[in-house]
Amino acid sequence: MIILKGKIYFYAIFVLYSLSGKVFFTLVQRLQYAFEVDKMKKPEILVTPEKVDDIIPLSEVGADAFVVGETRYGLRLNGEFKREDVKKAIEVAHARNKKVYVAVNAIFHNEKVDELDDYLRFVRDAGADAVIFGDPAVLMAQKRVAPELPLHWSTETTATNWYTCNYWGRKGAKRAVLARELSMDEIIEIKEHAEVEIEILVHGMSCMFQSKRKLLGNYFEYRGKRMEIQHSDDDYMFLYDSERDNKYPIFEDENGTHIMSANDVCIIDELEELIEAGIDSFKIDGIFKSPEYLIEVTKMYREAVDLCVSNPVQYEEKKDYWLEKIEAIQPKNRDIDTGFFFKETVY
Repeated sequence: MIILKGKIYFYAIFVLYSLSGKVFFTLVQRLQYAFEVDKMKKPEILVTPEKVDDIIPLSEVGADAFVVGETRYGLRLNGEFKREDVKKAIEVAHARNKKVYVAVNAIFHNEKVDELDDYLRFVRDAGADAVIFGDPAVLMAQKRVAPELPLHWSTETTATNWYTCNYWGRKGAKRAVLARELSMDEIIEIKEHAEVEIEILVHGMSCMFQSKRKLLGNYFEYRGKRMEIQHSDDDYMFLYDSERDNKYPIFEDENGTHIMSANDVCIIDELEELIEAGIDSFKIDGIFKSPEYLIEVTKMYREAVDLCVSNPVQYEEKKDYWLEKIEAIQPKNRDIDTGFFFKETVY
């Protein structure tokens, strides 16, 4: 009889005696591996669709959940979802056993605060699975009008330790969305101590600057590092840094000016430690990407996550294949890197 972490395996004595030491050790390793695979859970694959029609094909290739919202209340959305669109997105997703999280993570000024009660009532009645928020005003409104509505705390900058994540958890948040500037070790350490679900960005661009005013260009001009605003073929602007030959996408909406990272994060070949740590949600951000690109990337991450959980050895053998496929479909001027997971990115 061999006991491995609470699971009992019975073997005939004559079989054990007939095995050589090496074969027996290999058998024990495989049994241990089978137990570890059984224990691992698959993280949610969270995707940002551009429109309602994207939800069906994204569901078919393996997305588990979607972020939608309206620019008036949400930041850096991949698409504009007015109230009717939000309702339809939830209906379409729920019909396929998928989840929808509504972004209400804008930085709210006085003139918008009075709208929150009504909007959260709408989100609750539409059947959203959670609200993404950063401003405490949303938390206060949720407690007033929709206390049953789950909350995901997301500021994109200040979720850098487990104390902060747990603080918001004790205030009512079910999940914390971690800052993009964390290393792999820091993420895993936060997850070990977190009292809430943990979500991270595994693919896409990150916001590196936001302001109601055009401050960055003035700053670089003051520093003597002149940069010029150029237009791309995709009808958005980018800031060109000739010293590093980097192009930073820029877009403006009613929340201000947003400057994004020059490269896309891509860690499809570095998922194993995160899955073993129990990270709850892997986000794929499709902003500035075509629906076809987002579908293809989601499909690859679905395959990678499933294989990493079911057979880590095969995942190791295949991960470079997925990485090469993603590199082949990247938009021009958009390289991929591992962001801050290994502290390689320098803005």
